[in-house]
Amino acid sequence: MPDQPATTTSTPAEVYRFPCDQCGADMRFDPSADQLVCDFCGNTQAIEGHGEAAEPIRELDFEQALQAALPQAEFEDIRTVKCTNCGAEFEFDPNVHAAQCPFCATPIVTDTGLQRHIKPKGVLPFSLSEREAREAMINWLGRLWFAPGGLKEYARKGRKMQGIYVPYWTFDADTKSRYRGQRGTIYHVTRTVKRNGRTETRRVQKVRWRSVSGRVARWFDDVLVLASHSLPRTFTDALEPWDLAELEPYQPEYLAGFRAEGYTVSLEDGFSAAREKMDRVIRRDVRFDIGGDRQRIREIRTQVSDVTFKHVLLPVWLAAYKYRGRTYRFVVNGRSGRVQGERPWSVWKITFAVLAVAIAAGAIGYLAAQK
Repeated sequence: MPDQPATTTSTPAEVYRFPCDQCGADMRFDPSADQLVCDFCGNTQAIEGHGEAAEPIRELDFEQALQAALPQAEFEDIRTVKCTNCGAEFEFDPNVHAAQCPFCATPIVTDTGLQRHIKPKGVLPFSLSEREAREAMINWLGRLWFAPGGLKEYARKGRKMQGIYVPYWTFDADTKSRYRGQRGTIYHVTRTVKRNGRTETRRVQKVRWRSVSGRVARWFDDVLVLASHSLPRTFTDALEPWDLAELEPYQPEYLAGFRAEGYTVSLEDGFSAAREKMDRVIRRDVRFDIGGDRQRIREIRTQVSDVTFKHVLLPVWLAAYKYRGRTYRFVVNGRSGRVQGERPWSVWKITFAVLAVAIAAGAIGYLAAQK
């Protein structure tokens, strides 16, 4: 997206701390309690403007953003670090100077530079605890055929999973489409053929095509696009659906005790991906509107208007384990518990399975030969 004029400044980065009013320790957001808790004294604190009391989340104008005319209050400078191995960008506290990348377990030294980003408008808070997410991951590993048993045990006893808020764009748009195509109607004819001196009748299927044209319209609400390159899209797609109706207005309290990843997919690229999703739905609408038994689409011209967007954060529990020289990544939907990850294989289990099949086949062949 075009930069803002040099004469303006974005909101400076803020350091959010939520000290316990009883012992002074930092509080964290507890998914099971849906509030801030202190791990030292057990004190709890509710988040204001939460749930039904929350205000509606305001969308931003897409054209205004493209023209670099968004209000400066919609921007902030955040301190991020970029992993040189997987390219992930995520936030760090100012007093942290070295750590492992939560996405690929690569040791990194943090960069103290600031990145200028559009502020998040909404956040979907975690509802699963780390223990629940780990159990979901272990159960998923246990259902995989030929997975190394050692990896499952390693995951059970390994370091804690990381709670990461992953960035997404959502887009709303009004679309009106004109199309040209053909409607196919199936009919049958009876044909008489001679074969080997015999006369046979056959029922042959044919399609009668007729040119058609028309219009379809659809309002798209919250078309979701991943705004990061750090995780394979196959991973994140498998975590859907997300209950976006439960989005809360962004408040830093929800991030207490978690990390947030900075977006690396630009607003323009995000909208291009959203258009691909919209176009697939529009083609489906056109086929339905054409009707008949078969459809051919010659042309679709779509007018898109009233485009709005927002930057939202969705909760993902992430585990990256280095096991026998290879990194395995697993992600868990922080709301539903859906799991996806890199498929591990046990060479020994596969070898034994092949040998067992070969022995069984040989035994069956021997018995058959004896009979």
